[in-house]
Amino acid sequence: MATISQAAMTYDRGDLTDDTLLSLYRALLKPRMIEEKMLILLRQGRISKWFSGMGQEAISVGCVEALEPEELMFTMHRNLGVFTSRQMPLERLFAQWQGKAGGFTKGRDRSFHFGSLEHGIVGMISHLGSQLSLAGGAALAARLAGRREVALAFTGEGATSEGEFHEALNVAAVWQLPVIFAIENNGYGLSTPTREQYACERLADRGPGYGMRALTIDGNNVLEVYRTVRRLAEELREKPEPVLLECLTFRMRGHEEASGTKYIPQSLMDKWAARDPVANYEHYLLQQGLLTEDAKEEMRAAIKVELETGLKKAFDEADIEPQPEGELADIYAPHQTAEIRPAGNKATERRFVDAVSEGLRQAMEKHDRLVLMGQDIAEYGGVFKITQGFVEQFGTERVRNTPLCESAIIGIGLGLSLRGYKSMVEMQFADFVSCGFNQIVNNLAKLHYRWGQAADVVIRMPTGAGVGAGPFHSQSNEAWFAHTPGLKVVYPATPRDAKGLLLAAFDDPNPVLFFEHKALYRSLSDAVPDDYYTVPIGRARLAREGDQLSVITYGMGVHWAQRACDELGISADIVDLRSLLPLDYEAIDRSVQKTNKAIVLHEDTLFGGLGGELAAYIGEHLFEHLDGPVLRVASLDTPVPFARALEQQFLPVDRFREAMGRLLAY
Repeated sequence: MATISQAAMTYDRGDLTDDTLLSLYRALLKPRMIEEKMLILLRQGRISKWFSGMGQEAISVGCVEALEPEELMFTMHRNLGVFTSRQMPLERLFAQWQGKAGGFTKGRDRSFHFGSLEHGIVGMISHLGSQLSLAGGAALAARLAGRREVALAFTGEGATSEGEFHEALNVAAVWQLPVIFAIENNGYGLSTPTREQYACERLADRGPGYGMRALTIDGNNVLEVYRTVRRLAEELREKPEPVLLECLTFRMRGHEEASGTKYIPQSLMDKWAARDPVANYEHYLLQQGLLTEDAKEEMRAAIKVELETGLKKAFDEADIEPQPEGELADIYAPHQTAEIRPAGNKATERRFVDAVSEGLRQAMEKHDRLVLMGQDIAEYGGVFKITQGFVEQFGTERVRNTPLCESAIIGIGLGLSLRGYKSMVEMQFADFVSCGFNQIVNNLAKLHYRWGQAADVVIRMPTGAGVGAGPFHSQSNEAWFAHTPGLKVVYPATPRDAKGLLLAAFDDPNPVLFFEHKALYRSLSDAVPDDYYTVPIGRARLAREGDQLSVITYGMGVHWAQRACDELGISADIVDLRSLLPLDYEAIDRSVQKTNKAIVLHEDTLFGGLGGELAAYIGEHLFEHLDGPVLRVASLDTPVPFARALEQQFLPVDRFREAMGRLLAY
């Protein structure tokens, strides 16, 4: 349980001017008055939900007023004072809470789940802790650009139990990023008291374990918060490093209004009510003669007018009329996918692995704000040696070894994107992406749809079986991500496409999952243009033309299909999808309408794989063109086994040959 002395609150103004003291009071009063109005509207049924920060205003206000307007703040539910102090128009805030089109998310997300870079604010998602890594990315961007800036991220005491808290603090400490991690320790995670959340006496005690400074302050004392954060920010601008700041406070309302506060002892409520940050600071100013009753009432009247004006505009705004076209149009940030052809005709025979490396190198040369991050990718060159020599050319600031913190590194990539950088995160093996799943499917994928911000991150995924690597280094997990709107999923089958699609991924401001089959790295060569070129994402390739049947496949499946057709003497269209999200449905249509028979092949396991979706599409849209059933062939529905004989049985090669024979004979 957060505890602090219950003695009368004392204020040390230090060198603060009268204007600053009064400005802080206005900044405290505004969110309190808005909250009081929201609670009335909630009881009237005019709003549907409210997360109260009443009693915690001093933390939000003290922090935001201590920073420069251009410094990013990463907020949570109870940071209304940040939004109001950054001068967000109240009519837009109210429209946001009402789910109106005039809100910051066009009705697509709730309460404070949004951001506005115009106001220097990046809001939360419901999966707590994830914003901490984004703050690290913004701080890294400041360091790379040589800007004297800090980032500040709020979190609650409950979210410090999340793995992302550990990862974010660890990476920030290792990389000496200028981030203030501000914990609002308000005593309860919903109804769970802090004694059931952590065993240390203070959360600030964790700081030294990461090698960072940490301190605990009275979060209800606006002057203590303001002066502490101002001092820390000044120090971090001069000497970048992270700081853990624990702010002790109390939540005077429920987690949200419907949950109530019956689980909180009344004696505890009474003690903290006596430490109300607004009432106590107001009393101090009145005692000091800096505030009069008349001036106080004038401030309240002015805020009330602003509040009522904003409410009227929000309530007068018409409800949203759903339009599927508009919803779908905002899934991705706008991007022209025009193909860039190589300037010259020279091509060099390159292995798949070398084509990927050359694509990365040319992307780094074109995009001077592109940062590569991954485990062992710097001096060592990565486990597959794809970035060998990159440190010598681009330096360790742009080619960065990372701790084993997949989630935090993806979050840092997104934080870099918020500041105009591009990033590549290499998963050492695609299997390890499960440790960063939340950042991909809930932050990267949904950001543009929610509040119009592009997520310019490429995640490279060495994938696939056939190399005897067993269950945790061989999985085909592309279907996990192709199911998620907002992502782009690319899976090249040739060295030429690997380079061209990778360069297209870096030109694209949207998040791209880029799958590279490990077994192709050094087994496949191709004539790859030396110059810069792109292969448009979302456009399939006809790898082979035939007339007996259509094979719809991608990745290693392309090569299995080609070998099988050669050995069995089958004339088949082999459609190499290359891009799994978005899909080239027109290429599928053309092929199936020509051959009238279709078989879908992929290395992923059968149940829940992309083959089901592709077969369903063909059955639904091309049924009248079919002269046989749509067949699916995939790997066994087991984990990927280690022993060679078991792995060969797992893979679909032999079953594919048999299925083609059945389909031709139908």
